[in-house]
Amino acid sequence: MPDVYNVVAELPQAVADQLADAMELRAADPQQQAMLATYLVDLDLPEGARVLEIGCGTGAISRVLATRQGIREVVGVDPSPVFLARAERLAAGMPELSFQQGDGQSLPIRDASFDAVIVHTVLCHVLEPEQVLAQASRVLRPAGRIGVFEGDYNTMSVATSDLDPLQACATAFVSNYVHDRWIVRRLPAMVSAAGFAGPRLRSYGYAQITDAAYLLSVVDRGADALAAGGHAGPELVRGLKAEARRRVQASVFFGYIAYASLTVSKKA
Repeated sequence: MPDVYNVVAELPQAVADQLADAMELRAADPQQQAMLATYLVDLDLPEGARVLEIGCGTGAISRVLATRQGIREVVGVDPSPVFLARAERLAAGMPELSFQQGDGQSLPIRDASFDAVIVHTVLCHVLEPEQVLAQASRVLRPAGRIGVFEGDYNTMSVATSDLDPLQACATAFVSNYVHDRWIVRRLPAMVSAAGFAGPRLRSYGYAQITDAAYLLSVVDRGADALAAGGHAGPELVRGLKAEARRRVQASVFFGYIAYASLTVSKKA
């Protein structure tokens, strides 16, 4: 099954709402917040910066950006009307933050109008990530900055031993929710080809054990994908979800994924 984010603007309301819930759940995780804070420091934004987030989803990252000292304006762009409706609700009372519907591969933004662009866990879902980077370069002013943050989904695991049945859930999740699980490993070459220079790459290890809300959602969505693909019946799906929660309660759950951030400047 293809990555559902490839057709995100056409998803049924219930499916889009589930994805929106997962975005907010992940964004609320302290480890995720720490990784975001680290690469925003690397971005070294100028005073009074205008920042664009491509693929903003429910606006969780845009809301963080809008509260940072020195940022004048934040605009979030996303193709999903469901995500944007929630983003608008969650950003009520934040006049420096606005949202537009649009595709990151063809942005409805004029040339050289932003000081920085954020692309947060988006490129792995895009059929033509090079086009998103080209659009980011187009809308950036000379010497503007871009921050890219991605999961290295080839590392995703919830297994604690060989032949662990829970790993099938992680594998199914990646197959159904990620277009390119290798994207992180090509990022440096891709941003260089797009006209950016001075890359700073950071890697992060993200693990959950007893407080595992986000990776439990990954197990759940992976188990549901197994059922949808005809690989598991309802009893097995319920059993996999229950086993993940049993491990959390027993303090024997372990889920992991590597992430990476890359911050670079547009060539003047």
